[in-house]
Amino acid sequence: MNQTPGSSLSLFDRLLNLIETARGSDKFLLRLGLFAVIGTAIWLTLAFNQQHSEITPTRGGTITEGILGTPRFVNPALASTRADQDVTALVYSGLMKIAPDGMLVNDLAESITTSEDGLTYNIVLRRDVQFHDATPLTAHDVAYTIRLIQDPDLKSPLRGNWTDVVVEEIGEYELNIILEEAYAPFIENFTVGIMPAHAWSSLPIEQLPFSQLNTEPIGSGPFEIINATRDTSGLIEHYSLQAFRSNLSDPKIDSIELQFFQNEELLQQALHDHKIDATAYLTTDHIAPFLEEGYKLVEVALPRTFGIFFNQNRSTALRDPAVREALTAALNRDALIETALFGYGVPITNPTIAVSSSLESTSSIAETSTTTQNERAQDILIDGGWELNDDGLWEKEIDDAPVTLSFTLRTSNVPLFDAVLDAVTSQWQAIGIDVTTEQFEQTGLVQSVIRPRDFEALLFGVDMSRSYDLYPFWHSSQQDDPGLNIAQYANVEVDDFLETARTEQDETARQEALMQASNIIAKETPAIFLFQPTLTYVVDEKIDTAAMNNLGRAADRFSSVSEWHTESDSLWSHFRDDM
Repeated sequence: MNQTPGSSLSLFDRLLNLIETARGSDKFLLRLGLFAVIGTAIWLTLAFNQQHSEITPTRGGTITEGILGTPRFVNPALASTRADQDVTALVYSGLMKIAPDGMLVNDLAESITTSEDGLTYNIVLRRDVQFHDATPLTAHDVAYTIRLIQDPDLKSPLRGNWTDVVVEEIGEYELNIILEEAYAPFIENFTVGIMPAHAWSSLPIEQLPFSQLNTEPIGSGPFEIINATRDTSGLIEHYSLQAFRSNLSDPKIDSIELQFFQNEELLQQALHDHKIDATAYLTTDHIAPFLEEGYKLVEVALPRTFGIFFNQNRSTALRDPAVREALTAALNRDALIETALFGYGVPITNPTIAVSSSLESTSSIAETSTTTQNERAQDILIDGGWELNDDGLWEKEIDDAPVTLSFTLRTSNVPLFDAVLDAVTSQWQAIGIDVTTEQFEQTGLVQSVIRPRDFEALLFGVDMSRSYDLYPFWHSSQQDDPGLNIAQYANVEVDDFLETARTEQDETARQEALMQASNIIAKETPAIFLFQPTLTYVVDEKIDTAAMNNLGRAADRFSSVSEWHTESDSLWSHFRDDM
């Protein structure tokens, strides 16, 4: 069939011709209709795209992290400083890791099965894992790491966690870890990084701390070190790490730069100049200005309890329950945190640890709260038989002898304790408490005060760990050194609950036992529980970190670093890359 030239015009061309040949108001209406059709089509397309797509993290980007100090032992068996632990967390991986929700999940382990008696952990490893040098990771590497930590000649800071533990290699990818006594929180130790036996085992134990592998490590973690820059004395100044995607972690971030600083002033300047993107090393009084310079704050509670522990054997006044109750009532924890920690901390009233992934700093304090608390504290003393003497001090007759409410509070001389000490004593003095303070160097405090229990009251902080195990701190068997029950507290019912919490495999039942013990301890007031500090991580606003919950230490912020990202795109769900 023959076509006329006009019939070859497209429908759209014909529509345009129709509009142009129209007259007057008809042309205007036709043009308006065309624009409406085009606009509607565009709107429908955008709406459909928005409905069926979502912002998805994508690969790419670099993060530069600022760290105080110099790494010397990037080695799971020897890492003790925060700098060591931070790098170790990025380079090594363990049998398990902390997930964004705070739960332990398998990492190198494919499965972990616990025997009914709680003594044996059967571990089957994933077969697809290799170290950064492409060597397969096997049960032999796990066994080597544990035995290395156990070696008394190495003096590993983790040795106490692996005492009386036997390792049995069953096969290339299977092993048993056997305990002498059931201990439910033991599984927390499975986060320790696994070391490559083929790289380390030929070294004599006395030479191991001096090996170059301590600063140029081979791990199996989400990032591998590809370059190390040293200063003229040979100390590490900078690490360049790249994503290690041969294992299943598959980080979104392409690379991480680690810059090490010798003092906080240099670190602050680098942060101010945006030469680094993140740091967890700012003291709390220096954080606020950076939150107005393109940075955000990630704040996570850490399992360390700060409190005032009483030695009732050294003070007649402190043996009186009314005195301990009044001292507790007189303290405004929010005011203390605001004054001493610039708002970065979590008030606590019992020895269990409150855990939260996102915390808001204390920003306001009720004006009447201090007055109300003071009145309540004084009422408690009066009801307990105490009265103010002619010198303005609280006094009571106990065992036919007058006793003045006066005692000495001892603590460390580090800046944090300086600030807390000032806040505590000023609040107590406001209700007429006669308190004298003494401060010691940290080593002197431990050796001369804590170990011999030579104090009336002690301001101190104890590391609880993620396991919430109160046994070392409150069981009666731990009253004397080297036990950590520094208040020399004894309660048979609490002992029973703490023993149950150590062996109970059911987590709900275990938590219930801990809570029961905690409530009794808080009621009897052998100590005043003040606050737990928080990890304060200052991060560039362009970086999206994974959620952080129930961390054990600052380095645990990297537990889910594979999920962090700086790049994202709007993709249809069908085309998302969820590798």
